[in-house]
Amino acid sequence: MTTSTPLLKDELDIVIPTIRNLDFLEMWRPFFQPYHLIIVQDGDPTRTIKVPDGFDYELYNRNDINKILGPKASCISFKDSACRCFGYMVSKKKYIFTIDDDCFVAKDPSGKDINALEQHIKNLLSPSTPYFFNTLYDPFSEGADFVRGYPFSLREGVPTAVSHGLWLNIPDYDAPTQLVKPLERNTRHVSAVMTIPKGTLFPMCGMNLAFDRDLIGPAMYFGLMGEGQPIGRYDDMWAGWCTKVICDHLGLGVKTGMPYIWHSKASNPFVNLRKEYNGIYWQEEIIPFFQASTLSKDSTTVQKCYIELSNQVKEKLGKVDPYFVKLADAMVTWIEAWDELNPKQGSGKKLPNGSAK
Repeated sequence: MTTSTPLLKDELDIVIPTIRNLDFLEMWRPFFQPYHLIIVQDGDPTRTIKVPDGFDYELYNRNDINKILGPKASCISFKDSACRCFGYMVSKKKYIFTIDDDCFVAKDPSGKDINALEQHIKNLLSPSTPYFFNTLYDPFSEGADFVRGYPFSLREGVPTAVSHGLWLNIPDYDAPTQLVKPLERNTRHVSAVMTIPKGTLFPMCGMNLAFDRDLIGPAMYFGLMGEGQPIGRYDDMWAGWCTKVICDHLGLGVKTGMPYIWHSKASNPFVNLRKEYNGIYWQEEIIPFFQASTLSKDSTTVQKCYIELSNQVKEKLGKVDPYFVKLADAMVTWIEAWDELNPKQGSGKKLPNGSAK
């Protein structure tokens, strides 16, 4: 695997949400330049965002989103990084890698620059093992295999839908943890990838994330956050909980671990606390809801699963706060908009439970 012949060059889009000039791309140029970028500009649409020369990209601002989606644009968050999911919707590629503009190239323990995109692609192109934990982590990675006692019937694995990367330097903490540990930095690079077991939820971070758009794209909705909403900074986690429930139902895998990026700056914990305040309380009801959620046999596509999940959100979480009724309606609008822009995928890709490629 070499950078001279980039993997999936014509099958992958890089989605970046931003409110500023994208100077950070200079650092990523050796890894990103062969790929197509989709930039989703948040905030003031009249502001001009500068992109370094030599990158192949398309840029969408709020005016573009309104023009393309019309009334359905209401499902795309404003003044929140959740706007990035619009990029997932308009992409025509099989794979998506998304990264924040404050994420730089990290170095591995030997001091070599980490090609995060290449590692994500490795993760997505190898199977996952959600049904039985391999104590040597990812059995498909170099220098590893299935350990003694691992059932041979499960060694084929299942298709990997999501690759969740991690971060050095600034950890992805919530505001209360930021406030009590303002100087804490992550310096530990763990050279491992593992499949998150079936039935186990995880807090998905959207700043260093890749997924198979064909397999799970319609579930990667980052919710209603930011301006006009009573919550922020739960966009990626909401998408992660929905996605994991659907992956478990459809027999797909989620990996976490490598690759690492260097997260360069901590967001303001007091601002974050205002955004997260409701979520900190609500998550104590949201997480048990997802843990108990089951989907019917009729939900054979991601779209059908997502609509069924939206009905459950309305019915059960609507009692927690009226916001969830609004969110459930937005989930349906999202799927309608997705199917309009992706008519070939309109019926969704059918995957029998537990299927493997």
